Amino acid sequence: MTASLLAGVASVGLSAAGLSAALVLLLFPLMRRYALARPNARSSHRVPTPQGGGIAVLAAMLVTACAGISVLAPGAISAFIPVAMAAVVLAVIGAFDDIRPLPVLPRLLFQFGAVALGVAAAGEIRLFPALLPAPVEFALVVLAGVWFVNLVNFMDGLDWITVAEVAPVTAALALFALLGALPGDAGLVAIGLCGAMLGFAPFNRPVARLFLGDVGSLPIGLILGFLLYRLAGEGHLTAALLLPLYYLADATLTLLIRLRRGEKVWQAHRSHFYQRATDNGFTVLEVVGTVFALNLVLAALATSAVLAEGILVPGGLLIAGIIAVAIVLARFARPRPAVAAGRS
Repeated sequence: MTASLLAGVASVGLSAAGLSAALVLLLFPLMRRYALARPNARSSHRVPTPQGGGIAVLAAMLVTACAGISVLAPGAISAFIPVAMAAVVLAVIGAFDDIRPLPVLPRLLFQFGAVALGVAAAGEIRLFPALLPAPVEFALVVLAGVWFVNLVNFMDGLDWITVAEVAPVTAALALFALLGALPGDAGLVAIGLCGAMLGFAPFNRPVARLFLGDVGSLPIGLILGFLLYRLAGEGHLTAALLLPLYYLADATLTLLIRLRRGEKVWQAHRSHFYQRATDNGFTVLEVVGTVFALNLVLAALATSAVLAEGILVPGGLLIAGIIAVAIVLARFARPRPAVAAGRS
């Protein structure tokens, strides 16, 4: 850990938080006028609420991260520019979708292109060189990246839940950079996103006055996926799986359950475990508090996996993370006694 990197991480994080909050205040009248999210089958809110806060989050993250990288890791800025461009493309697509929903096919085509650009920009990373040819691995990573971008979007359906996910994950990634387990430029991007989300958080506090919107959740999913991919490429695949494990489990299990029921998975719904929890008697703050606490546990397990040596210890930590996530999902899926009594 170098003093300059530590100072740079702190500076980028604080600057991103301040800039994000300032941009929200500046843009809020426009978002209230042109980007109202009206309640639908997926919504947890009951009144029209402005969306588009992701514009402030993304802009603050990109400005501060690019500034930090230019000063502390100038050789890495050329590799980050394509990722930033891909994030902006997804933000533009998300902005259109927030105002007037786009058809599924063109939306997916843009997502595949943006994710492919981000994966290519990450460099020559091979996760399974002995098992898969490079083109096949690249295609599978892009497919996984598109799913990750969409699951982050799907999970952004409750006040503060994306903050409760992104803040611990990005803070852990910044810590890994300070520990030397992740390149410094990736750590600056992570802390820039963390700070920008914290700057947005007061406006998304339950009951939210502002939502991220697809303009925010889609590029945030891309940036998070890019950072986790780079962490895996540094030899820390277990940590890269542990950090987003709650989002991965909730979204993927929900998709599989809906497919088994023969439901149209592209349509809005309230089947995610965190949504079922609010129907089962949990308050919004109880749900996001539980998710935040779980993510702190997963971040601690991921940190232990980064510091561990050998194969057995990280494998055991991954099993511990799966058990912790399973406990939370089971708790969310079970109606509280008063709710269960009311349904009987």
